[in-house]
This record gives sequence, C-alpha cells and structure tokens, in this order.
Amino acid sequence: MKRVVLFFVMCVTAIAASAQSDDFGIWTSLEIQKKIDKKWSVGLEAEMRTRDDVKTVDRWSGGLDVSYKILKGLKVSAGYTFLWDNNERISYYEEGDKKVINGAVNAGDPKKRAQYWGPRHRFSVSLTGEKSFGPWGFSLRERWQYTYRPEHTVAERWSYYDEDWDGDEHTYRGKGKNVLRSRLQVEYKKKGQKVVPFASAEFYNAWSLEKTRYSVGAEWRITKQHSLDLCYRYQDVRNNDFDFEPDTHILSVGYQFKF
Repeated sequence: MKRVVLFFVMCVTAIAASAQSDDFGIWTSLEIQKKIDKKWSVGLEAEMRTRDDVKTVDRWSGGLDVSYKILKGLKVSAGYTFLWDNNERISYYEEGDKKVINGAVNAGDPKKRAQYWGPRHRFSVSLTGEKSFGPWGFSLRERWQYTYRPEHTVAERWSYYDEDWDGDEHTYRGKGKNVLRSRLQVEYKKKGQKVVPFASAEFYNAWSLEKTRYSVGAEWRITKQHSLDLCYRYQDVRNNDFDFEPDTHILSVGYQFKF
C-alpha cells in the first residue's frame, strides 16, 4: 500500500508540472454490488466530479446497472444513470455576425456565456470479455451509450462584448447523443494479493474519435466485501460537439462494497 501512495504522490507532482494549460479534477465514487446468483448481479453507484482545478463541482450522478454472466469470461450488462450537471455554455462569434463584419470583434471570440445546473439521462448496454494468462488479466469492454439532455431556458446570459448580462431569455434545445466506448484493461493479480495494479485505455467514438482516457492505478482489496480504487487518469479530448471539455488530469478515488 505504501508503494501505491508513493505512486499517487508522483502523479500529483507530474500533474503540477504539466497541467499549466490543462484542467485538473478529482472524481470520487461509492459503489454497492449485490450478487443474486451465479449469473445475475446488480449494482448502485453514486459519483461526484470536480473541474477548474478542483474549484468547481462539475456534476453529481447516480446509477443502476444489471449484469448477466453469459459464460465464463463473458458478461452483458445494462444500466441507467441520472446526471445533475453544472453546465457552462459559451457561444462564439461567426464570420457573418455584424460585429465581426464591422471589425469590432474577431470570428471565434467568445460571445455569450450561461452557467446553470441541469439534468441528463444516460442509458447504456455493455459486453465485456475477460481472459487470464497466469497472473495477468485482460479485459475488453464494448459499451453503447445514449445520453439525452432536456431543453433548458436561462433568464439571461453574460455578454463578453458588453461586459454585462443581456437580460434576454435563451433556450437551449434538447439534444441526444450516441457514443461507442471501447475499453481495454490489463491487471496483475496473484492469489492472496491485496493490492492489484491495473492500466487501461478507453476510446469514445461518435462517427469519429472524440476523446481517449488513459488510466493507471490500483485496487486495494481490504476484505472480501470492501475495496478501494486509487487511479490517475488523463483525458485527451479531440472532437466534441455536445459539450466543451478541456484535456484533463484526474485523480479518482472509489469505494466498493460487495455482498
């Protein structure tokens, strides 16, 4: 466990050195799993995330999933997650805007900003395959994910040009999005081992690669029922027309209870 703590101290040092332009956040989660029989299991999970170098709560979420073991090393699962997001929506000037034509601003400059809390609904179906070679365990998870953000109206938005609130209502239309998430993970586990290190890469595709998450960490199996995950994650964002997300360094801490 001392080595795991040392590893995360090194991660924090690396983040401080490299995150000058990237964001930094902390993710915390609590998960409860119940094994119904040899094939079926259910789980509940609650999570809180921060952004803006941990200054802002990014979202709260709670979810339910059900898993079915098809055969040894292969399972299917389905779930629903309710997300309560701290949204920051920024619009930008385009070539046809009058202020751009008149030379008052440049195309691409921020135009107006709104910040509000709002819900999202997420549904997912996953297929996970696992295979071990001695102490090395490999898994591949393919997950289809659909997220819907309902319509939301704000009373006013901040105008960057006027440096004041515009006093006008604005409605953001409801929008849904499909994503395919592919995650490859490897772990090193021996019989009786309390701390299990792991590493993974996850790819988000929505007609094109939008972002990649690289993770490295360890699971501390305190008892058969209780475990703690410590993880460093780097999120590399490519193309995302649904939300703006900067590249982010993340420290993740998760507690899991099984019964």
